[in-house]
Amino acid sequence: MATAEATQAIERRTIAKVSWRLLPLVALAYCIAYIDRSNISVAALTMNKDLGFSAYLYGWGAGIFFFGYFLFEIPSNLILEKIGARIWIARIMITWGIISGLTAFVTGATSFLIIRFLLGAAEAGFFPGMILYLTYWFPAEYRGRVISTLFIAQPVANAVASIVSAAILGMHGMLGFKGWQWIFIIEAVPAVLLGFVTLRIMTDRPARADWLAEDERNWLQARLDAESRQVGGHLSWTKALADPRVVALSLIYFMSVTANYGIVFFMPQIVKGMGLSDMMTGFVSSLPYIVGTVGLIAWGWSSDRNKERRWHLITASTLGALGLAFAGWSGTSYWALLGMAAATVGIYGSRAAFWPMPSLFLTGTAAAGAIAMINAVGNLGGYVGPFVVGWIKDSTQSFGAGLYFLAACSLMAAVITFFAARAAGAGPAVPRPSAAE
Repeated sequence: MATAEATQAIERRTIAKVSWRLLPLVALAYCIAYIDRSNISVAALTMNKDLGFSAYLYGWGAGIFFFGYFLFEIPSNLILEKIGARIWIARIMITWGIISGLTAFVTGATSFLIIRFLLGAAEAGFFPGMILYLTYWFPAEYRGRVISTLFIAQPVANAVASIVSAAILGMHGMLGFKGWQWIFIIEAVPAVLLGFVTLRIMTDRPARADWLAEDERNWLQARLDAESRQVGGHLSWTKALADPRVVALSLIYFMSVTANYGIVFFMPQIVKGMGLSDMMTGFVSSLPYIVGTVGLIAWGWSSDRNKERRWHLITASTLGALGLAFAGWSGTSYWALLGMAAATVGIYGSRAAFWPMPSLFLTGTAAAGAIAMINAVGNLGGYVGPFVVGWIKDSTQSFGAGLYFLAACSLMAAVITFFAARAAGAGPAVPRPSAAE
């Protein structure tokens, strides 16, 4: 029998190998996905005027992405569980890359709404598929940090998209295309290319990892199997969707995502109101996301180190609400950037505490369906946030009230988390960490 020291050495070596093999690919893929869904925020600086879009119509189109996402999310994740992540993730990436590139050729409201809906349908299943995929490879005690690594892609993608897309706008007129058209054409290419890379190097399960030594594969599989047995019970995916804990997590995520995308799709327009050029708008818009990256890493590390999720989620969501409220109060001033930075720290930090929760009480197909539903319902907030902010902007000629609305949503995420943990029924609505977590 291996000694404790030998087992620990195998654990360290295995986790290091898995991390270096999988996390760069996963993080890069999610970064590209996020750029392709959110680069419209910079394109809108000139696209809206060229196509005659109001803030209301733009918000509607930016958000309708999430209806397609919602409708196909659960089926997509169930297919991934059945046929494997490698083929299905590659399919998603190639499809969304092609459709994202076609956004360059929209000519009015109808084609804009259709292409955004199809983009959501194409990308459906990617994020929950990645969350599920990581549970195949990392024991529970590592998942807060691992999910933080995945979520680093969000603020990094927003920062990169803000700067690069603003630079691409300067290509206006080249080969007869407008600057905003070049944004969609150029930024669609990496998704397609990385889809083929994924087919080549992604491994579905530890048992198939010929790049792990035999003792490493055995240790990892035994550890994951033991945790799966500890979770206990084998709900069907249909019963998992009705579990009170899954419903509560869906509501929490809906509120958080509403706050997030209300910022993402309007940040450049809010910053542009400070009187900056397009290039400076892109650069300044990236700053809150850079700060948010630091907060995300810190929250994931703290949540794992303290083996605690609930209060980390409450604190992060509250910080997001305070930052958004301060930004709304500050108006079109540089003080608003400070509020936005605090908001991104809180909103992105909350993800590291939130996403390890479903795997505390679900495994297998039930986990696939439940994670997909949580993400699908939550991402409907990606429609609500831009839609409401756009409507408020057209009604009041200001983003202030819209930011207050987003602050209220982030605060509601904290409130639901606080009370749901005391809900009666089949166990706590938001599970407390187990000893292993």
